[in-house]
Formats: sequence, C-alpha cells, structure tokens
Amino acid sequence: MTSPSSSRERILARVRAAVAGSPAALPVARDYRTSHAAAEPAAMLDLLHENLADYRARVHRTGPGGLAELIGRILAERGARSVAVPPGLPAAWLARTTAERRTDGPPPLAPAELDATDAVVTGCALAVAETGTIVLDGGPGQGRRALTLVPDLHLCVVRAPEQVVASVPLALPRLDPARPLTWISGPSATSDIELDRVEGVHGPRTLEVVLVTEA
Repeated sequence: MTSPSSSRERILARVRAAVAGSPAALPVARDYRTSHAAAEPAAMLDLLHENLADYRARVHRTGPGGLAELIGRILAERGARSVAVPPGLPAAWLARTTAERRTDGPPPLAPAELDATDAVVTGCALAVAETGTIVLDGGPGQGRRALTLVPDLHLCVVRAPEQVVASVPLALPRLDPARPLTWISGPSATSDIELDRVEGVHGPRTLEVVLVTEA
C-alpha cells in the first residue's frame, strides 16, 4: 500500500514537472478599489454603528470621560454580577461597576470559573466599518480567545477614529497574521434548516459595543 507521504511526494513531483520551464509569474495588478466607504472619520463611524446594529449588536457612543459610567450602567442593566478582566485592561474602565472582577491571570481563570462568569469587558485591535466587524488580536486589554467566547455577554470598547478602518483590505496591513485574530460580526448566531435563528451557541449571546469618541 502506498503511504500518504509517498503519494504526496508523487503528486508534488508531477506538479513540479508540469510547471518546469514555465515563464516567471506575471505581477498581479492590485490597483483595485480597497474601500467603498467615505473616508471621513464621522462617516465611517456612522457606517460602523449602522452595520454593528444590523448584526444585532447594541451600540453606544460616549466620550472618554463617560466611559466608566456607561460600562457600569450596561453591566448593571444586563444583570452581570461578575466580569472577566483580561490582562492590560485599563482599571479606570471598571471604576463604576459593582460586579465582581475576575482577572484572567496569572494564573488564568479555570474553565469552570470562566463558565460561571456573566460578562467580559475588552478593547479591540480594529473595527471595520463596511462589514460591522470587531477584530481582536489577543493584545493588552483583549485577552485570550476563550474570554470572549464563554461568558454570555461581551462588552467591547472601540476607540474612534484611530481604531476604525473603512474595509477589510485596509484592515489587513494593520494586523499581525502571526497573532490569534478573532473577527466578530455581531453576537454568536446560527440557523437550522428552517432558518430559525439561535444566538449564543458558539459564543456570547449578547454583544455590546461602546464607541469612544473625542467629540
């Protein structure tokens, strides 16, 4: 019987033989449009807000001075009695909440402890206006992927305009592909064959997004 490795090598050898002597690949033109959104920060922020809401995320806006109060109010309204805190999250963000803070390490929260946590508050790496997508890369204030998948409520803070980009092509050059990228478009949702939508199956049932602007 032919081993999988030898089959692989045989197929690759045929490919190499087929392309041997072929001319060098022609350069690919990349002068296509990279965004369909208006470049003005205010317009991009409005578009991000609209598309996040279209994905059933609840969107808020505030200035830096109102962030802690808004986070505290959202957690209280959602009945969150405990909140997971990723390493590097600014302590001031949680200054107005009475929820129990559960810092994820070191050591990291145990699976059972994380499963019993009501909410998580994070920052983000980027937000994409055209798709209404939040991108996490595990950096400071974002934490490991499990933190934003297990609690039923994810509250994510986006700093505008510096963290808002118009499109995915404009987002990719600003992201490190070696980091654990998580792309979030609304709360976790799935549909069965009857198209009945169910939320919270593969991640948080509720996504709250706070857009922090200087204006």
